[in-house]
Amino acid sequence: MSFLHYWRAMWGIVGRELWRFVTQRERFISALVRPLVWLFVFAAGFRAALGLAITPPYETYILYEVYITPGLIGMIQLFNGMQSSLSMVYDREMGSMRILMVCPLPRWFLLLSKLLAGTGVSILQVYVFLAIAWFYDIHAPWQGYLWIMPTLLLSGLMLGALGLLLSSFIKQLENFAGVMNFVIFPMFFMSTALYPLWKMRESSVFLSKLAEYNPFSQAVEMIRFALYGQFDQQAFIYTLAAFLIFMAAAIIGYNPSKGMMVKKGGAA
Repeated sequence: MSFLHYWRAMWGIVGRELWRFVTQRERFISALVRPLVWLFVFAAGFRAALGLAITPPYETYILYEVYITPGLIGMIQLFNGMQSSLSMVYDREMGSMRILMVCPLPRWFLLLSKLLAGTGVSILQVYVFLAIAWFYDIHAPWQGYLWIMPTLLLSGLMLGALGLLLSSFIKQLENFAGVMNFVIFPMFFMSTALYPLWKMRESSVFLSKLAEYNPFSQAVEMIRFALYGQFDQQAFIYTLAAFLIFMAAAIIGYNPSKGMMVKKGGAA
């Protein structure tokens, strides 16, 4: 197989996912409504919970731009990673995934291409969210909108790989929603997406430890630092390691001779 074959296959998978996203407008709107509701409505309650006054403006700036906004960016990528994996379960039920997996290209490459497609969609959603937030007077340094691109790519791959791993365990589409809720909500609420870690430690040391070692927390911290031109090495290494572990486990899970597919009695 030549490089051109790999290139065409990857862009075929990416293009299919982008076309599906463009034609499914409800998916795009729902992906934006969720973080915007948190941004416009619930953030006011968290402002009071954190003990920040409505004035002076600097305190509101700290809450919205430094704490809430990066957490909501992570929320977009978390939910998109799960939704992309949901499409994997749907494609497997419809048979299109089986056709994809029997092509002569390596299985890991096909899964990685699918993962890149979902990550690209999540990055597009993030930038649309940031554009809307800009009109809400939530501004980051203009360089930050470029600096977060690599972190969005890595965090999107890590969260998408987690969803990919989960989809390898799910046989029926009806079961995936429950698994999503079992993973999404603990990951999101036991993280630093909405609360600073020191504030959680005041309430519970145990929960703060869970949040500290939560891969989603590390992804959010990586985005938070990158948005203001800083590099969080610990968060980067942690997120990269989590991506490699989740991706390796997902590849094994989709292997019909070693993974969960053989336990279900059939190939992907």
